[in-house]
Amino acid sequence: MTGVDALLLALGAVAVGSGMLVVATRHLVRAGLYLVVCLGALAGMYLVLAAEMVAWVQVLIYVGAVVVLLLFAVMLTRAPIGASDDLDRPGWPAALIGGGVGLGLSALLVDAYRWTAVDLPEPGTAERIGEQVFGSWVLPFEVLSVLLLSALVGAIVLSRPDIGRASRDRAETPGGGTPQGRSR
Repeated sequence: MTGVDALLLALGAVAVGSGMLVVATRHLVRAGLYLVVCLGALAGMYLVLAAEMVAWVQVLIYVGAVVVLLLFAVMLTRAPIGASDDLDRPGWPAALIGGGVGLGLSALLVDAYRWTAVDLPEPGTAERIGEQVFGSWVLPFEVLSVLLLSALVGAIVLSRPDIGRASRDRAETPGGGTPQGRSR
C-alpha cells in the first residue's frame, strides 16, 4: 500500500463518516456543515487522483454555492435551527435499504469488471472542458442558472410576508396612497 492509497482511504473514510453524520444528525445546520466536510473530502480525493479541475469545480460549485444556498434557504424559511424531534424516526429501515443497495451495487460492479484493468481515455484539459460547457452544453447550463436564480427569488418572496401585504394595501386604498392611521 502506497502513501497515495492510504490518503485515498483516509479521505474516503472522512467522506463516508461525514456523509453518515449528515443523515444521522437531528440538527439541520449541523447537517449542512457535515455536508461541507463530505464534499471537501471528495475534492481532496479528486486532488489525489490528479483531477485538479474537477476538484476545484467541486469546491466552487458544491461547497461554495450549493451548501451556501442550502443554509440560506434554511435561514430564510425560518426552519428550526436546533434539534428537531419531528425528524427523529427509526433508522433501521434506512440502514437496511442502504446496506442492500450498497451490496447490490458492489455485486454489480464486481460482475461487470471482474477485477480487470480498464483502459483510461486521454486526460482532458480545462480548455476542452470549457469548449464543451460553453459550446454544446451552453443551453442546459443557462437553464440551470435561471432555475437556481428563480428558486432564490422565490425563497426571498416566501420569507417576506410584508411584500405581498404592501401591494395589497395599495390596491385597497383609494388613490393608491398609504392608508390613514398606518405608518410605513
